[in-house]
Amino acid sequence: MKQINFIDLGTCGYQRALDIQHYILDKVQKRELKSTLLFVEHPHVLTMGRRAKDNNIYLDKEELQRKGIDIFYINRGGDVTYHGFGQLVGYPIFDLEVFGKDIKKFVLNIETSIINNLYSNHNVSAGVNEGVYTGVWTGDKKICAIGIGVKKWVSYHGFAYNINTELSCFDYINPCGLGQNSVTSLQSIKGREIDFESEKKLVLESLCDVFEVSYIEKKIKEAGDGFDVE
Repeated sequence: MKQINFIDLGTCGYQRALDIQHYILDKVQKRELKSTLLFVEHPHVLTMGRRAKDNNIYLDKEELQRKGIDIFYINRGGDVTYHGFGQLVGYPIFDLEVFGKDIKKFVLNIETSIINNLYSNHNVSAGVNEGVYTGVWTGDKKICAIGIGVKKWVSYHGFAYNINTELSCFDYINPCGLGQNSVTSLQSIKGREIDFESEKKLVLESLCDVFEVSYIEKKIKEAGDGFDVE
């Protein structure tokens, strides 16, 4: 069975998490580090993918600044999305030469992991809009957004799974270009707050099951002007 590193960054600002991603991306590309999965919960932030349009953000920069929301333009697929508290963000930085060099299957595996977890652990039916949109849907609402980048056959960026996410924050944008009221959360579906830490473990188990990997827990630490994994 293949083995990956797993690092839980806890609550972490977007810029720091992005810097850590780039550090690990470089190490995995050089085969100095195993494929690595990061979990993180971001404070309020908007990210703009390669297809993002500025008019899909409904607030001006001054309004966003007052609300403490930054904007990042990043090299992933997709349009604008929101990250915030109660949302589990996963960054699989995987060597796709080890995982089959099939980007479509790689994305499908992420989707399947979330779908399996929702059904097996919460009795929530979910699916994909194959050939139309990436991500995981329950009915006509998206519960997990996916936008990845691939560089030298190593993936980065990833998925955003709404567990206890404050859905009203999506009113600030046209999420993924899908229009208003197109997003949901597990909390909204179940009608109660979900234990976030327990849910993280369930998602990790489901990802490992679908990707057929085991994991070693690691930590990230500051090292001079950069980072180190221990």
